[in-house]
Amino acid sequence: MSQQTSVTIDIGSKVRVTRVRDRIPGALVELLKKNSSGTVVDFRTVDGKGIGVVVQLSDGSTSWFFEDEIAPG
Repeated sequence: MSQQTSVTIDIGSKVRVTRVRDRIPGALVELLKKNSSGTVVDFRTVDGKGIGVVVQLSDGSTSWFFEDEIAPG
């Protein structure tokens, strides 16, 4: 029997952006190529049913990502 460990991502958690579903500005692509790590600063409802994670990136800017686009970092 395998035991699965669940990781909770909370405000203040360090995360890595692992993929991006939608088209994003070129400057954000370049920033993520240099450093895909950030800190969770907030959550938001997206599409009325999902949860978006607002991440502060290495340059101090914030951007939101779907939960399946980030991983604990």
